[in-house]
Amino acid sequence: MRQRTKRQQISQRASGVAEVTSQRPSKSRLRFYRSVTTLSRGTKQVIFLTLDSLMVAIAMALALTMNPAVRTDLPPAAQLIPLIFLVVLCGAAISSRLQLPRIKLNAFETRGITRTALFSVLTALAALAIDAVVSPEITIAVYFNFAILLMVLSASWRIALRHITVAIYRRSRPRMRVLIYGAGKTGQQLVAALRHDDAIEPVCFVDDNPTLQTLVISGLRVHAPSTIKHLIETRSVDRVVLAMPSIRQPELARIAHRLRSIGCEVHALPSFAELVGEGELRKRVSPVSLHDLLGRGRLESELPGVSHAYSGRRILISGAGGSIGSELCRQLLGCKPECIVALDHSELALYNIDKELRDLSGDGLKITPVLGSVLDEALVASVLERYRIDVVLHAAAYKHLPMVESNVITGMRNNVLGTKVIAEAAREAGVERFILVSSDKAVRPTNVMGASKRLAELIVQDLATRSTGTRFSMVRFGNVLGSSGSVIPLFEEQIARGGPVTLTDTRVTRYFMTISEAARLVLLAGSFSRGGDVFVLDMGEPVPIRKLARQMIEGAGYSVRNEANPDGDIEIRVTGLRKGEKLHEELLISTDMLTTPHHKILRAQESYLSEFEIATAIKDLRQAISERDEEFAREIIARWVERSDDLPAKSEEQQSV
Repeated sequence: MRQRTKRQQISQRASGVAEVTSQRPSKSRLRFYRSVTTLSRGTKQVIFLTLDSLMVAIAMALALTMNPAVRTDLPPAAQLIPLIFLVVLCGAAISSRLQLPRIKLNAFETRGITRTALFSVLTALAALAIDAVVSPEITIAVYFNFAILLMVLSASWRIALRHITVAIYRRSRPRMRVLIYGAGKTGQQLVAALRHDDAIEPVCFVDDNPTLQTLVISGLRVHAPSTIKHLIETRSVDRVVLAMPSIRQPELARIAHRLRSIGCEVHALPSFAELVGEGELRKRVSPVSLHDLLGRGRLESELPGVSHAYSGRRILISGAGGSIGSELCRQLLGCKPECIVALDHSELALYNIDKELRDLSGDGLKITPVLGSVLDEALVASVLERYRIDVVLHAAAYKHLPMVESNVITGMRNNVLGTKVIAEAAREAGVERFILVSSDKAVRPTNVMGASKRLAELIVQDLATRSTGTRFSMVRFGNVLGSSGSVIPLFEEQIARGGPVTLTDTRVTRYFMTISEAARLVLLAGSFSRGGDVFVLDMGEPVPIRKLARQMIEGAGYSVRNEANPDGDIEIRVTGLRKGEKLHEELLISTDMLTTPHHKILRAQESYLSEFEIATAIKDLRQAISERDEEFAREIIARWVERSDDLPAKSEEQQSV
């Protein structure tokens, strides 16, 4: 039984191989394809002219044979051959004069047929004139039939040759198979346009209108949307094109999202009238201004330059491939440092920022990418010593709140112990300045990510009290617009697919800053640092996230769908606060503030742990990490990190706004 099964499998594989082999064009067929598809324009015109001349001879012979008036008494062949020969020459001359051989087969439509008819009539008249000279005594009816036959034959060979040539071209190269969603006017126009495209083949229509389903439109069958998955699998569809420009954009986005979940590439097509400017193009986006997003004006112009603090210095940036790290690299290019060492554990992120920096800087600046983790003590120490680093900007961290909340041990290890490794290595190497990039979530945290950043701050503050050479400082950010994992890209993605836009709570507020502001703040803080400082940017009033969601929806040209506007485009749906998430973020633990040389940058005065307390916390944390004991890690956080009373609370509105 097993032997029979094996034999069946072998025979099936053999038949499968034979089938695949049979589908591949043979070498002779490939040579034929190449010979046909590589003909020069002049060669094609000679062939077309020859075929026109041949059709003249055939049409004349058929006309003479078919006419009853001459069937019983045909003139001698000696008289007919000169007539046919002269008519062929005249026909060739007329065809050339009318430029029929120059008409591309793919473009042989109404104008080509009109010229063919004119060619037939003129050739028949020329034949009639030649008949008067040669005098074979043929009736006018023969030339009438000749004109009709010549027109039919001349048009027929072109149409037939066009189909043959198109088939040869299409069989010699792969074609994208397209399913068109929408059998209306735009869909039919698209099919008509694709008929002339050798790279794309329309397969069938899909339409929501039941009256169109099962009909054949523009030569294609119309199917119901419920059959799309089956059609994609059985008809080898490569792409779905949405040809329904009249429906609302959110509905179009929802259809596209549903189709993409099947695993097919989806594109949307505007109407052809919109493409040429009849009427206003849909989806004209009125982008939300940065002033609306930030709740204030941008501060880049108010933050002074810092070239003097970094010019000619050797700078190490950890997390250089991230949102903040990469912007730090870009802004440092203008400071003309001696060397930039970019450290990141992501190969792709490091490759991208290294390539960008080299393209921007030219050959004048030394840029060194280092692939590795800040947890690698030997690597970090070696890099600091080898490149004689003057300034360390530590931006490497796991910052996505839900992700760290679900991976407590990994998050604490990277954010806390990673900071300890690179900070202590910087002190041992005699680095001049060390700046930690922190977060507003470190202030009285209710989540593991914020607590890990606060512990990192405490480590840096402790080292600052015991360091005589290296000046340690920290910078706290609010939410950075456009950074990975921030709310702005999330809202943009949700709006693009037609909603809903998800909001954790209607009362949530956040501080926002641009990536450029964040990087400038880090660089300025480094130049202001005296040791142990915590710098924050005066970012104005916090922005309500509910207001931000509404602004982004309306800025994209849509309306909010709610009870007051049930016909709106996109819904704002409240999902409830996530574990560890706060309603309102803070930037300061203490209200005591000190000024800096710039009025928009403040220096916080905050308490910190003693050297013994830090040592105890780190010892316990190492034990929790080595044993992968999440509960113990959370106990360490509760013991050493001041927490907030602003715990997640259920909103009164949990369904929709």
